[in-house]
Amino acid sequence: MSVARVTEIIASSSKGFDDAVENGVERAAKTLKNVESAWVQDQKVIIRDGKIKEYRVNLKVTFVLAD
Repeated sequence: MSVARVTEIIASSSKGFDDAVENGVERAAKTLKNVESAWVQDQKVIIRDGKIKEYRVNLKVTFVLAD
């Protein structure tokens, strides 16, 4: 039987939401072992001078704890 943990991270990109998700998952996998899944809890954009400058996602990342 395995036990998993969920951690919340915020990732961003100047390109789009998909890129922000990829950035977040790649970064989480560098720090956390046994990353198994992630889901997007929230999305938002940062606007400056009437234009979108940054896409942000709030991710819930699931990883399995080592024995």
